[in-house]
Amino acid sequence: MLERNPNAISKKGLKTTLVGIIISAFLAIIKGLGGIFGHSYALIADAIESASDVLTSAMLWAGLKWSSKPPDENHPYGHGKIEALVAIGIAIALIIAGGIIVRDSIIHIFEPHKSPAPYTLIILVVVVATKELLYRYVLKTGDEINSSAVKADAFHHRSDAITSIAAFIGISIALIGGEGFEIADDFAALIAAGIILFNAYKIARSSVRELLDEAVEPEFRNEVIRLAEAVPEVVRVERCHSRKMGTAFHIDMHIWIDGELTVTEGHDIAHKVKERLFRSYSEILDVHIHIEPSKERNVKMTEL
Repeated sequence: MLERNPNAISKKGLKTTLVGIIISAFLAIIKGLGGIFGHSYALIADAIESASDVLTSAMLWAGLKWSSKPPDENHPYGHGKIEALVAIGIAIALIIAGGIIVRDSIIHIFEPHKSPAPYTLIILVVVVATKELLYRYVLKTGDEINSSAVKADAFHHRSDAITSIAAFIGISIALIGGEGFEIADDFAALIAAGIILFNAYKIARSSVRELLDEAVEPEFRNEVIRLAEAVPEVVRVERCHSRKMGTAFHIDMHIWIDGELTVTEGHDIAHKVKERLFRSYSEILDVHIHIEPSKERNVKMTEL
């Protein structure tokens, strides 16, 4: 049997997450100072969102370290579910950040305050460009290692970019409109909060599905069945289920083989199926195969 090791996959996620933590911390400081001295609550709200990025990315980093631990006696399927739990933690942090922004924005709408300083727009342009690039970088890694937590972190960076765009629009309206339009800055913060809360919902929904072992994409399942049935000795795949464990998959499969074959021959066929699947998908951690005897002669075998 080929041995699978998720550590190499997780290292990619750890590196990407560390980059996100450093950049988000720097941007949170810049936006926070810009918002305070530039009289922009939308920018302060944006800084809160970036600060939550730092917190959730740190949670993700710890989760990836834990989930990459190999299976043990108490966790025979590994620790991959930690990633889904971390993603839910990220969603909760987003909900809290969104709630704080909503509350404070409403308070600021009814309190007179100065118009934002023009230089806050320059800060936001730099932030949007940086966060969009970071989103694409993190999402690419999330797709490569098939990690729901890393993908959630990527969308967190995208939500930060979107809140910065909303802040840019609100501040621009406040500056162009002049006196009486200061609250455009606060309404921009409210829009940003709505986007944050929507992203939190999407992240939580995906993670709960993984925790409940919801069936993976039909395309993946169909391809696994096709690869197994491509082994000449396999008559057909009777059943195929899979569960996602962080960045890895566990496959449970029933295959039909010629009932006249010996136990040893059936054992060898099962390993052929496993090795074919392992070669095709690096994210498959293990394959559990149950052999079913078939009275049918395998057409593929008789043609050889």
